[in-house]
Amino acid sequence: MRLTRRYHFAASHRLHSQKLSEETNREVYGKCNNPFGHGHDYVLEVSVRGPVDEQTGLVVNLINLDGLVRREVLEDFDHKNINTQIPTFADSVPTTENVALEIRSRLARKWEGTFQDGLPRLERIRLFETRKNIIQVEEHHGR
Repeated sequence: MRLTRRYHFAASHRLHSQKLSEETNREVYGKCNNPFGHGHDYVLEVSVRGPVDEQTGLVVNLINLDGLVRREVLEDFDHKNINTQIPTFADSVPTTENVALEIRSRLARKWEGTFQDGLPRLERIRLFETRKNIIQVEEHHGR
């Protein structure tokens, strides 16, 4: 069974690569290359998959999942400038793709310590930057 939980955070960023010229940055990132940055109201979906626990009737303990997402994602990202306040992005462009990968990495690092026996499994991260831009990162467990 799959359960998807939705979270919200607001953050700003500037899309700019130190590996590209100023002109190329403007061509690639357009208005998102604004030197002053811009903000988004992000929606994060975390999907888990596993069996329904016979004792609780739940796929996942929501208190544990919410706590993990709060500690590893929301506390660091909410109302922050991703470029300057998230160390990972000091040398990396904070595209929605890269932000989604960072969120997945943060959750995966702490998953085993939060959920016994690795169940449920982290199945998917979806990050909505805008109504048009949605990034999905799926976990592959070889099954």
